[in-house]
Amino acid sequence: MSSAQLDYYQTLEVSRDADGATLKSAYRKLAMKYHPDRNPGDNECEARFKAINEAYDCLKDPQKRAAYDRYGHQAFTQGMNGGGGFGGGGGRGDFADIGDIFETIFGSAFGGGGAQRQQNRRGADLRYDMQISLEEAFHGKNTEIEIEVSQSCDTCDGSGATPGTSERQCNLCHGMGSVRAKQGLFVIERPCPTCSGRGSVIEDPCKVCRGEGRVDRPQALKVEIPAGVDTGTRIRLSGKGEAGQRGAPPGDLYIFLHVQPHRVFEREGTTLATRIPVSFTTAALGGCVEIPDLDGSTNKLDIPAGIQSGKQLRIRGAGMPVLQGRGRGDLVVEIAVETPTKLSRRQKELLEEFRATETGEECPESRGFFDKLKDVFGG
Repeated sequence: MSSAQLDYYQTLEVSRDADGATLKSAYRKLAMKYHPDRNPGDNECEARFKAINEAYDCLKDPQKRAAYDRYGHQAFTQGMNGGGGFGGGGGRGDFADIGDIFETIFGSAFGGGGAQRQQNRRGADLRYDMQISLEEAFHGKNTEIEIEVSQSCDTCDGSGATPGTSERQCNLCHGMGSVRAKQGLFVIERPCPTCSGRGSVIEDPCKVCRGEGRVDRPQALKVEIPAGVDTGTRIRLSGKGEAGQRGAPPGDLYIFLHVQPHRVFEREGTTLATRIPVSFTTAALGGCVEIPDLDGSTNKLDIPAGIQSGKQLRIRGAGMPVLQGRGRGDLVVEIAVETPTKLSRRQKELLEEFRATETGEECPESRGFFDKLKDVFGG
């Protein structure tokens, strides 16, 4: 089976709701396993490696992924109007069935009974970008958003016709949705210009929606954000996208989350990181510091005696929650030893007394460096 026929999620061995970090991790693992340099002469591994790259190239892009989720491989083999299925002008194009293409070109010469009339199109998928704080990503939240979207017309119940009236069969194509014209040896079928391929026309359009069967109006939606989400996490609200034409099913709404930078913590997956200053006396003698936790408690961190700047300490289970899982990641704390800049007279006297007792063994790294200088430059 060629790579074009494989399901991209199966190729990367992930579920269809996998987030960006999971996709990236799965791609790296499989790419390393099947890389041609690690499997010289193995044509099967080389084909698998190409399929893995093709799948990841599609799924790592939010718009490509949304198009793939909606249309499958047809999104890229037959093209898409406007570059994707998301809201805006590009989201209204659908794909023609390959059988319709052959029938349009060759008519009934291949056994077809005439082109099928155009069906009402499913509504376009829409995208909504939402900013949330790291605390909200940690705890999760229930919120409400308001968007303006095409919805089914209440006056005509989405039919597009004035209440009490209905569509009638097109007189030109007689309900087929297409007309034929002979050109030389071929019979060419085209969408009917009168009914635009629908097979029927509305004589008395609804005054509110002007025959579209849908109108634009604000819509309030409740959104549940689970704990542990990250930038790039996508939440799908099925059926909350743009209404379909004249009663056709609506599209979906995709909410893309963006976690704002935090003043204290940096994030990498489920791991949190921060940098804390400690006094030089605490660094020399050891001690304990308290670091606030996003859950409202505090984490106690023991500072071992003699710690140096740049040293990283880890607090297990103090990071971000695992999305749709159990447990939490870790908190990594980088130590920054702070040298005092304002000393009292007594403090200076005590430090002078300490310096007088130094033998060089207290700071082995410093002593080793200057010994190395002597060896290089002499004296």
